[in-house]
Amino acid sequence: WISAFIKKPKCQTAEVGATVVFEAETEKADARVRWQRDAKDITASDKYVISAEGNKHSLTINNVAPEDAAGYAIIAGASKVKFELKITEAEGKAPAKTAAKAPAKETPSDAVPPADAPPAAPADPLFTFCLIAGLPESHQPDTRQDLTGLFTEKPQSGEVNVGGNITFVAKVCGESLLKKPTIRWFKGKWMDLASKSGKHLQLKEHYDRNTKIYTFEMHIIAAKANFAGGYRCEVTSRDKFDSCNFELTVHAEDAHYALWLMVSPCSSTDGGEDSGELDFSALLKKRSLFLLSDHSMVQVSTEPDVDVWEILHNAPPSEYEKIAFQYGITDLRGMLKRLKKMKKEEKKSAAFLKKLDPAYQIEKGHKIKMQIEVANPDAEVKWLKNGQEIQPTGRYIFESIGNKRFLTINNCSLADDAAYTCMVGDEKSFTELFVKEPPVLIVRNLEDQMVMKGERVEFECEVSEEGAQVKWEKDGVELTRDESFKYRFKKDGCKHVLIINEATKEDSGHYRVKTNGGQSLAELLVQEKDLEVYQSIADLTVKAKDQAVFKCEVSDENVKGVWYKNGVEVKADARTHITHIGRIHKLTIDDVRPEDEGDYTFVPEGYAFNLSAKLNFLEVKIDYVPRQDPPKIHLDCMGKTADSTILVVAGNKLRLDVPITGDPAPTVVWTKAEKVVTDSGGRVHVESTKGHCIFTIEGAERQDEGVYSVIVRNPAGEDTADINVKVVDVPDPPQAPRILSVGEDSCVVQWDPPLFDGGQPVLGYVLERKKKKSYRWMRLNFDPYKETTYEAKRMIEGMAYEMRVYAVNAIGMSRPSAASEPFVPVAPSSEPIGLCVDDISDTTISLKWRTPEKVGSAGIDGYGVEYCKEGTDEWIPAFEGLTERTSVIIRDLPTGERMQFRVRAFNVAGPSPPATLPQAITIREIMQRPKIWIPRNLRQTLIKKVGETVNLVIPFQGKPRPKLTWTKNGEPLDPKQVSVRNSDTDSILFIRKTERKDSGVYELQVQIENVEDKASVTIQIVDLPGAPQNLKVADVWGFNVALEWKLPKDNGNCDIIGYTIQKADKKTMEWYTVFEQYRRTNCVVSDLIMGNEYIFRVFSMNMVGLSTEPCLSKDSAYIQKTGIMYKPPSYKDHDFSEAPKFTRPLVNRSVISGYNATLSCSVRGIPKPKITWYKNKMDISNEAKYRMFSEQGVLTLEIRKPCPFDGGVYTCKAVNASGEDTVECKLEVRSLTLRAKDDKSLLKMQFNL
Repeated sequence: WISAFIKKPKCQTAEVGATVVFEAETEKADARVRWQRDAKDITASDKYVISAEGNKHSLTINNVAPEDAAGYAIIAGASKVKFELKITEAEGKAPAKTAAKAPAKETPSDAVPPADAPPAAPADPLFTFCLIAGLPESHQPDTRQDLTGLFTEKPQSGEVNVGGNITFVAKVCGESLLKKPTIRWFKGKWMDLASKSGKHLQLKEHYDRNTKIYTFEMHIIAAKANFAGGYRCEVTSRDKFDSCNFELTVHAEDAHYALWLMVSPCSSTDGGEDSGELDFSALLKKRSLFLLSDHSMVQVSTEPDVDVWEILHNAPPSEYEKIAFQYGITDLRGMLKRLKKMKKEEKKSAAFLKKLDPAYQIEKGHKIKMQIEVANPDAEVKWLKNGQEIQPTGRYIFESIGNKRFLTINNCSLADDAAYTCMVGDEKSFTELFVKEPPVLIVRNLEDQMVMKGERVEFECEVSEEGAQVKWEKDGVELTRDESFKYRFKKDGCKHVLIINEATKEDSGHYRVKTNGGQSLAELLVQEKDLEVYQSIADLTVKAKDQAVFKCEVSDENVKGVWYKNGVEVKADARTHITHIGRIHKLTIDDVRPEDEGDYTFVPEGYAFNLSAKLNFLEVKIDYVPRQDPPKIHLDCMGKTADSTILVVAGNKLRLDVPITGDPAPTVVWTKAEKVVTDSGGRVHVESTKGHCIFTIEGAERQDEGVYSVIVRNPAGEDTADINVKVVDVPDPPQAPRILSVGEDSCVVQWDPPLFDGGQPVLGYVLERKKKKSYRWMRLNFDPYKETTYEAKRMIEGMAYEMRVYAVNAIGMSRPSAASEPFVPVAPSSEPIGLCVDDISDTTISLKWRTPEKVGSAGIDGYGVEYCKEGTDEWIPAFEGLTERTSVIIRDLPTGERMQFRVRAFNVAGPSPPATLPQAITIREIMQRPKIWIPRNLRQTLIKKVGETVNLVIPFQGKPRPKLTWTKNGEPLDPKQVSVRNSDTDSILFIRKTERKDSGVYELQVQIENVEDKASVTIQIVDLPGAPQNLKVADVWGFNVALEWKLPKDNGNCDIIGYTIQKADKKTMEWYTVFEQYRRTNCVVSDLIMGNEYIFRVFSMNMVGLSTEPCLSKDSAYIQKTGIMYKPPSYKDHDFSEAPKFTRPLVNRSVISGYNATLSCSVRGIPKPKITWYKNKMDISNEAKYRMFSEQGVLTLEIRKPCPFDGGVYTCKAVNASGEDTVECKLEVRSLTLRAKDDKSLLKMQFNL
């Protein structure tokens, strides 16, 4: 399919009252076009002006209004182009309109802007800034130019005042995309804004099903000066990618407005409240902000709305540092201690010993088993699915074993993807089951194809799932349905077909089909075959009024041709007939005349050769003879000899027309091998006319070959002539080919010539191959191959193939031979590498090697090891068969003999080249002195904590095998505490659970006869230290306290590296760390608060950690108050309370059954109101099917996989001490069955289009 348009109209954006012109150009000048709006034809009027000049067409819309914003289209023939018109308000009206929509916020009474403030700084700083409508014309998106990539509208650079709002819009056309594109917003080069969504940044997206346009928006709210800079938008869809850069400029206001903005609540820098910051500097600011105003200090509280400790309590330990950084927590040690205390206080379940896991995942069709443990073995449990109780069936099986309860779901389907609850009394345990669909597999692979240029190609595969998505590639590039419909994709159930119309040489290559579970590869070869002449035209000699037939046969039945006589084209008339049936071209001339004599030529169209023959006119002269004229046979048309040979192609008609004379008219008898041939009404016809005897055989066969004799007799005598008839045919098929050898991607095939060559010499052979499991044969050569041995290449290693052969002579091609035995192209592997001697004794030798570098797809069946005596070539197998290991021990070798060894790798292709030792080896054990090799890490003292495992591996050498002895501090080891295992090369000392008494010097002695070697390892087992001793308050002065203490009695078997000193006020008894890793045994604690009484404690620390118990001071220290008394000023608290009010109501929704649905609204109120959700005025707060979320005033109700019964009126109620407010909406749940039918019908309609 080719588009009828060479220029298409583009989407445009215009202001109200403007004039818009859409232009298009068609391929043909006389093409008729139609303009449409929302699928309805547009007629010419004052509003719409339609014009056409040649191939140029235009649609003019005058005085556009907001209702003119719609989808338009132009249609020419079968081509349809869609475009959009967008309407924006005039530039001067945009700020006023958007400012009216901004929500009002309270401002402090002392922050009123001055009277001379510029009009650009309104009292309310949160005014909405519309990018497209409010920007100058130079900054508006130029939708008239062609957009490349995925974007149909790119975000444009914009400007905004401090405290203002701005929106960036990006649009992507989803008409050609298989799934939803992924979009990412960045600031600068690397900062991903997805994690910054919050108070100042919101990312939104929606999809228009009518226009199939994805719209992505980035809203920046209450902009700050540090928001300015470069931004980037990236969109990705499968292997397609597009990006766009744009700038944001933030203009600062006057000093009074900046001061008001700083003290307003929107200037909070708390990580929990202001997670929408676009830079990391806000995370390093203090948790409170101080402003100097009227010579007094004003503190603005920035406490977060969320419970940070609850977030930390539910988060994994790996996320603690990230959360602390986000919410400004700097005392990480205190945070960890508080979390530890919180987890100790966690209340245990009275009914459950072990609850369900948070989630389970299972593949479709498999079985899942959920397990809980209850405290009471006699307790009854209930299992619920999406809040509905499950009844035991063949698929749902309940089991009870002791205090364990099991729920087994057999043959899981997508319907089992739900939330499950186990109830024991009033306690519940929740989990979710996710059913994963199995990957789509390719059950029938693509097949290699070889076609001629211009032919149609179909690649077909079969996958395991109906309706699965597949991806087609050519040489690694994805194929798409382009405008010329070069490639077509057909789907029939599990079958997927790639169709290539009219293949060209450029279509040759490797085609691949991919699914999410596999892929298949096939090769396409497109060749241009030379035209072959199977039968050429022959010279003819005919008599007057006879019929002359010129006939030829070529290899391509689609080739046409032209007949010429003496260089002039022959035209068909009443006597001349030109026919073309299949591969046969005929020129028939009836009632031949003398002027028909000449040279006739057949020229195939598109080829630079011709076929020529001559037509001779035989003029029969009848002379006067006496009445008694003996018969005479005239055979002057074949070299003027009576003995001649006539060739006829099997299946063709044989017609022997012999001129005879004689008076009276002679009788004619035809014989073959002394047998008279008669007209029996079958294939043979004998006819005699005046001056001629005609012998005809319809459809000549091989048995018709031989010498035919014609005998003419009359009373005056007789005459005889012999005519040798030879029937030629295509040869017999050759014998089944034989595979002589195979290579990595090739094979050598050989065959015997056919038993019968068809009466013509065999010109060559044509070979074909196919994959064993395929039915499609692929031709390997088009020109006849003259030899009987051929090397076939370009095969896939590891794939089974079959071969067959055709014989070709001048008549044509034989039937195919029988297929060869299946074979697999593989190559022998390379030789094993790294062959060396591992060990040797008086009668044995140990060899080892590594796997060959090149193995191939056939793998390695095993290795063969051979040896021979030095100086001989007789290699003896070391053992029967093959070994799969890469090491071997050869036994029973003659002592003192010099031997050579080699190793070969074997696979189905045969043995690899051998790997041989560089020189012969003498079979004799070599004495080796004992030597212990102490690892580097054991040359120093090995320090382990109490309870840890000790595993020492000490390698050594020595032959014959030495005697090993372990001692500890000169004494034998205790076998109950220490285990020892010895081998030929190392000794292992193992202590499963260390104790303090295991410290000491461990010595290993290796002895061979009178020669020995020793090595020692020092092990130190360390533990936590004891508490310091005698902590006392040495002195108290001012705000300082001097402390002293003594060393602990037990240092944990290692040095004390410091002390941790803590203080606590007697009123609160909360401990705070004063010093950490303090090395002295005395210190001074400063900066104490007067009027408070303190106690102190000290922990000792070694390399293991802090002591378990501290040393507490026996007496306390009281910090005396001074005479000056501070009287703090009193302030009247301001009442910030506010009744709940919904700022955004619930919206009526219609959803599809089986897909999760959410209802959202927003509320404000001080103090934070309590939220309750109702369905049809029934409280659903405790229903498992519903999940409620509340974040920053945004309320969300999630309904898991709703069914039609979940439709109804949903109400959200907010209550606090100041009042209450409610909002409600209607939810309609549509059945999925009808929608599926609609989708199928829509897909069917799109496919037909």
